[in-house]
Amino acid sequence: MMSALFDLTGRTALITGAGRGLGFAYAEGLAAAGAAVVINDLCEENLTEALGKLQAKGYKVRGLAFDVTDEAAVAAAFAALDQDAVDVDILINNAGIQFRKPLVELELKDWQRVIDTNLNSAFIVGKQAATRMIARGRGGKIINIGSVNSQGARPSIAPYCSAKGGLVMLSRSMAAEWAQHNIQVNTIGPGYILTEMTQRLADNPEFDAWVKSSNPAQRWGKPEDLIGTAVYLASSASDYVNGQIIFVDGGWLSVL
Repeated sequence: MMSALFDLTGRTALITGAGRGLGFAYAEGLAAAGAAVVINDLCEENLTEALGKLQAKGYKVRGLAFDVTDEAAVAAAFAALDQDAVDVDILINNAGIQFRKPLVELELKDWQRVIDTNLNSAFIVGKQAATRMIARGRGGKIINIGSVNSQGARPSIAPYCSAKGGLVMLSRSMAAEWAQHNIQVNTIGPGYILTEMTQRLADNPEFDAWVKSSNPAQRWGKPEDLIGTAVYLASSASDYVNGQIIFVDGGWLSVL
């Protein structure tokens, strides 16, 4: 049946940066599709709150607080999952930060912090997940979260644009190496989505008007707009889709 293609029952998904915002939406969406979910966040408070919300809906969920930019911490987190016999079948590399400053005023430490969190972490976590997927021989799914800024740059966010552009090529490189092991690696490119992180931009009348006027959909995206794409890329429905980026942007890039 068609519904079986999208059924995630029996699979376990790890979502980084899932304490709130888009990461939480991905976690809730995959859990609703039947997956057991492991949510990661560096903030214990966000993690506890997210766990409570998901558990209240009856979803099978556990939390792991670790720094996705710390290779040793990531390795220890996966070792802990191994010890508990938790196999990660699906990984969503969602953790990310934003930092706005013109390039000529940007310090290397701030550049590095954005690159580490938004790009390097996907390599670090992805390597740990893929090593185990390959050893198990059952394949798996890795979804890296890019952005419309994977393709279109904007002033004052050069580190973010560079990291999100790099994620596209990282996904393709992962696909090139791991497709032979039945691992599919793809990227989602969200447009301007209204979350806690973007609320201050939406509260700026000028920026809010620009988002709505520049987008054929004439609105901000909602976190739930991304769930269908995430479930598709996590499911058997996408078993021959690899190394691709799917933009979920209301048509914003189509009119640039």
